[in-house]
Amino acid sequence: MARSLVIKVTAGADAPERCNQAFTVAAAALASGVPVSLWLTGEASWFALPGRAKEFSLPHAARLTDLLDAVLAGGRVTLCTQCAARRDITVDDVIEGVRIAGAPTFVEEALGDGVQALVY
Repeated sequence: MARSLVIKVTAGADAPERCNQAFTVAAAALASGVPVSLWLTGEASWFALPGRAKEFSLPHAARLTDLLDAVLAGGRVTLCTQCAARRDITVDDVIEGVRIAGAPTFVEEALGDGVQALVY
């Protein structure tokens, strides 16, 4: 069985390098044929909203909007339930393809057979 990758990104514009690293690793893994589940938590939660990734900028890095589009096209993107609630984000607000789920779902994914979990 092939291994898969679950990535939890907790950083947003508050820690741009860490944030971009998570999205870059997710997109690179997908390009290599690795199944990816990207979790948006903490300040990264804002990137579940339309247009927010486009506003992000980091010199000498791939555009966040392109990385997010790649993950949405080939993997799974999840917004943390509690993080969404704290920011008044609802299912009607998020980009098409983003689901909202909580800690039990994250734990289930992270502890699956052949799964590697990373937190940024």
